[in-house]
Amino acid sequence: MSSHEKLSAAANDRKARLAQLKSLKRKQAPTDDASTEDDSAALTRISMEPTSTDLAIVEELSVSSTYLSGRNYDPTTRNVKLGFDALPISDPTSTLEYKAEQLALDIKTAQQKELAEDKGLDLFKLQPKKPNWDLKRDLGEKIRGLEVQTENAIARLVRKRVEAQKRGQWE
Repeated sequence: MSSHEKLSAAANDRKARLAQLKSLKRKQAPTDDASTEDDSAALTRISMEPTSTDLAIVEELSVSSTYLSGRNYDPTTRNVKLGFDALPISDPTSTLEYKAEQLALDIKTAQQKELAEDKGLDLFKLQPKKPNWDLKRDLGEKIRGLEVQTENAIARLVRKRVEAQKRGQWE
């Protein structure tokens, strides 16, 4: 057999299977046998005699569903189909676009964390409670020595004044 004959045989097999599936689909009844029996019994009890409007609607629906492809036309609403009946993708998180977006967000957050770690401690943001605390710390020991000298100088001046007053009184 040549490759052309193999391909045509495979095509014929596919056509036969599709025709068989199509015929099964047309003949197949709904899967819920109990619910269909209940529904059909209820329908026969409700209206035994269909009205002329009911017949017209049923006839119109059957005609529109028979002759129109239904690809872009919805026979129940008798209008154009808008959008999808179901999402084309069952899980939107499994798409490559979503995964790429998540990867980009992960990389961006990792870069921000890395930059924050690299900066470390900013010395310009550290401020003491009072701006002159370091001056007081550095000059504290020197001031103690000067305070002693100041007290001694004050004591000398007081002694001199007292001595001057005593001399003035004696004179």
